[in-house]
Amino acid sequence: MGVAHSLVTTLAQGLQQLRLDIPAAQQAALLEYVQLLHTWNAAYNLTAIRAPQDMLSRHILDALVALPWLGAGPILDVGSGAGLPGIPLAIACPDQEFILLDSNGKKVRFIKQVVMALQIQNVDVVQSRVETYQPSTAIGLIVSRAFASLLDLVNATRHLQPQRGWLAWKGQLKADELAQVQAIAEVEQDIRVVLPGVEAERHLVKMKLK
Repeated sequence: MGVAHSLVTTLAQGLQQLRLDIPAAQQAALLEYVQLLHTWNAAYNLTAIRAPQDMLSRHILDALVALPWLGAGPILDVGSGAGLPGIPLAIACPDQEFILLDSNGKKVRFIKQVVMALQIQNVDVVQSRVETYQPSTAIGLIVSRAFASLLDLVNATRHLQPQRGWLAWKGQLKADELAQVQAIAEVEQDIRVVLPGVEAERHLVKMKLK
């Protein structure tokens, strides 16, 4: 009970600090997702972050900081892994369509289990390599926390022609990485993110093709 109450408090305080208004039912679903991630992680090794409290700050809140920049239209989460950032964003935006893409079978099975357990209606889970993926609908925005570099992300997904481009999560962002990607994409915004309880440098990078 103590742990559960602590998680409820941590999430509520984190959302308040980020000035994000998320209804109680959706906050409860986010906490259920954390519990599923914690339970499955022991066998599936889905994330190096083990403690539920750390999952809240480094996964859930880290995903939700992007909410003001999503816009409309189908959102494709490339290299979704354990469902990040796609699952938290889909829970927070129930009227928006999300496609979660990953090539790893065990991670896709976990995402499908989450979607079923939490009865998430606005998520389509796809197992595929991104290079060969062909969506059945136009993609509004591509989001990703998974790629080593911004240039790799754009090169691997530019065939999908996202209407509003890309939103990429980055830790430390070096000038040479920005310079490399700007050969083929325009960096519209480099948003410095401050996460509650996390001291590490964090960025959201919004890009579109030139």
